[in-house]
Amino acid sequence: MRKFVSADFTCDSWESVEFYLLDLKNRDISSKESFKKWLFDKSELEAVLEENMAWRYIRMTINTLDEKLTESYQFFVTEIQPNLAPFEDALNQKMMASPFVKELAEDKAYAIYFRGVQSALELFREENIALETELSTLSQQFGAISGKQMIIYKGKELTMPQAANFLKDPDETVRKEVYDLITTRRLQDRDALDDLFNQLIQLRNQVAKNADCADYRDYKFKSLGRFDYTVEDCLAFHNAIEKLIVPIVKQLNLKKLEKLGKSKLKPWDTEVDPDGLAPLKPFESGEELLDKSIAVFQKLDAYFGDCLKTMKSGGFLDLDSKAGKAPGGYNYPLYESGIPFIFMNAAGAQRDLTTMVHEGGHAVHSFLSRDLELTGFKSLPSEVAELASMSMELLTMEWWNEFYTHENDLRRAKLEQLESVVKVLPWIAQIDAFQHWIYTHPTHSTAERTEEWVRLNKRFGTGLVDYDDGYEDVLESSWQKQLHLFEVPFYYIEYGIAQLGALGVWNNFKKNPEKALTDYKNALSLGYTKSIPEIYETAGLKFDFSQAALEDISKNLMDSINALN
Repeated sequence: MRKFVSADFTCDSWESVEFYLLDLKNRDISSKESFKKWLFDKSELEAVLEENMAWRYIRMTINTLDEKLTESYQFFVTEIQPNLAPFEDALNQKMMASPFVKELAEDKAYAIYFRGVQSALELFREENIALETELSTLSQQFGAISGKQMIIYKGKELTMPQAANFLKDPDETVRKEVYDLITTRRLQDRDALDDLFNQLIQLRNQVAKNADCADYRDYKFKSLGRFDYTVEDCLAFHNAIEKLIVPIVKQLNLKKLEKLGKSKLKPWDTEVDPDGLAPLKPFESGEELLDKSIAVFQKLDAYFGDCLKTMKSGGFLDLDSKAGKAPGGYNYPLYESGIPFIFMNAAGAQRDLTTMVHEGGHAVHSFLSRDLELTGFKSLPSEVAELASMSMELLTMEWWNEFYTHENDLRRAKLEQLESVVKVLPWIAQIDAFQHWIYTHPTHSTAERTEEWVRLNKRFGTGLVDYDDGYEDVLESSWQKQLHLFEVPFYYIEYGIAQLGALGVWNNFKKNPEKALTDYKNALSLGYTKSIPEIYETAGLKFDFSQAALEDISKNLMDSINALN
């Protein structure tokens, strides 16, 4: 129930927003009571505006072909956000000048919140407002370009997620034919995506310079609020993955090669079942995926199931892959409604089941933290957000029999999930290392960027996938599939950090299910009212992604994989 913003507020003009901002800017906050009310009103306005933008983004990504939806989102990005930025800075200055900040900061939740506000103040530059607007507009071109990528196979038009299902077909002729169609279509956009990325890098570098940062990496570490780990920790994580995980992936691939009777995998062999079994088909439609996911969540924890039921009854999901839909999947928290929205591109594959429970983990997190006092308390660091989602992938496995009635299919699904955990860690390290290089070498050429990507592929790859004989350009441009590089720079290592935490949650669950679930829910209920290490501790974990931690976790993971083989 709104107490500050009018119930009929529609955000159809800047003036409608400015009215509330001027109230906050000019209001007297000389008493502790008036200061706290000011904080709550500011928080309410933030929730209203963020949800308004969220719906514009959601509708646009569901149908990138509808120009009116794109225009609606761009209105917010170009008309509201740029005007909002100087007000946000002024309100942050007013907040931090209050004598009551020190007293409120005795509460850890407020201390965490004020720390983030102070960081935003230090980074704010008037000249960056126009650049951030341009960046927001430009980055959306990735979804528009990718959303138009379709192939025609056997007379049927397929989206990329739908086409990818054929890469699991036991018939190599089918796999190669579809792979060639997919890569040929993607390569049509290679130059356009390179040009787009060059523009993004140039603008991002200028934003960093304007904020007196050494480079955009330095800027993003501050703006992402990475208070609990450093650049050096990330580089050490890359080295640990290279040393400990890449050899395990190589071992898995060698077993696959032996079964396939090959000396090297071709790029269309990486997803196929080595025993020649047809790809797993856990569901037919988005509706079936949702209903079975609800049943799985209900068995794990009744509250989890109720969260998805609430989203279903309110229409807060769009699951099926379709023409014109932006790629990927996400859970968008809606701070005013308190009900998140799940977007994904389901095409009936096992990876879609994983995506659904992953985004469902985010959704449960949104529900558990929605009653916190301030919107800022609900704005989660990604290392915590991804802990929620990646843990859910593993915690739900025991009840995937809702999707698989045959025991062997269930075993295959679990094995595929655990092997994917191993295989994704080098990719996470590679993408993160790529970003470190990109933004510490901002004047690089497209050719130099390609050379660095190929070098990193050798570092984090197994050397067992053969891209020779005409597929070199596919490898060179394979980074272009990663949405995060275009839309949310430097947001990726969080998946690796959280994956290690999720494995810890799962190990705790296997030992004591009731306690592990209680710890997990308590941690998610905190939102961002404690530091990341403290939230991890509440979940029964250490916030540790060092080589030593990785050694223990990787051993337990391999034991679980071997038990399913």
